[in-house]
Amino acid sequence: MTTHAGEHNDHAHAPGLQHQFEDMKQQEESVSIGMWMFLVQEIMFFGGLFTAYLVFRSKYPMAFAVGSNHLNAFWGGLNTLVLIVSSLTMALTVYYAQKSNRNMQVILILLTMFFGTVFLGVKAIEYTDKWSHGTVPITGLNKVVREGHGDSHASKPIEFSIVPQAYAAATAAGGEEHAYVNPRGEFQWNDYDLIEKKVAEQKADPNAYILTTDERNGYFSHGELDRDKFRDKVRIFYWIYFVMTGLHALHMVVGLGLMTWLCWMAFRNTYSAEYYMPVEMSGLYWHFVDIVWIFLFPLLYLLGRHFIVGGH
Repeated sequence: MTTHAGEHNDHAHAPGLQHQFEDMKQQEESVSIGMWMFLVQEIMFFGGLFTAYLVFRSKYPMAFAVGSNHLNAFWGGLNTLVLIVSSLTMALTVYYAQKSNRNMQVILILLTMFFGTVFLGVKAIEYTDKWSHGTVPITGLNKVVREGHGDSHASKPIEFSIVPQAYAAATAAGGEEHAYVNPRGEFQWNDYDLIEKKVAEQKADPNAYILTTDERNGYFSHGELDRDKFRDKVRIFYWIYFVMTGLHALHMVVGLGLMTWLCWMAFRNTYSAEYYMPVEMSGLYWHFVDIVWIFLFPLLYLLGRHFIVGGH
């Protein structure tokens, strides 16, 4: 009995050991299994969104390509770089926790939080741009501009974010400009150059596989291109864009909250070589959020760029 009590007291004094566990090994295994189960659930959650994206992209590739070309690839690429660096700082945080280095833990957690904040700031810039150009897919959530009450955006058409020189050339050649007038805050779209070109190619060679079967049925009314129907398919792309990036941003906000708590605990010198499991598990969550973005960036921002850059 005395020996058992002595062992219990040793366990109770182990750093970070919770009362429901017998020893640190059991606690670490339980925490690790719980975290991986949570991440598997998150993978299934985002997997459903990726599946929806792939289904609609395969049905309406031209609409998705045009929508993608109006996203700003520079901002998306910058955010990718920011998250990759934040994964490095998070990994180093775990390393210094294992080395019982409190100061480096705090510094690296603050750096990780800084990069996460930069990521959200860039998303705010992108979302503001979509709001000001009328490409938020929900009526009433776009910038309201009434006839005769325009501002700097009123006479500015939607621009190609990846190839401004191509847009400038088209404008110099007499390309049509569209004033932004949106009294009800509805979804706006005025870029039909690519789809009109592909429709003409399809009509010139009916046997060629230029448009998918769903596109041949979904873009047309009475045998002619229906701009409203095409706009609605582009709107689907923006629905998926906002849902996927919005939920990802929400995960980033949760991650920043987690980092805030982690930073305070690290400042109190909680984590050491004997007890660093919370840092490691927080790192797994942060890396997962980063990996999701690694997939979102090329799918949303890059696929379909060749239609504008190369014209094919």
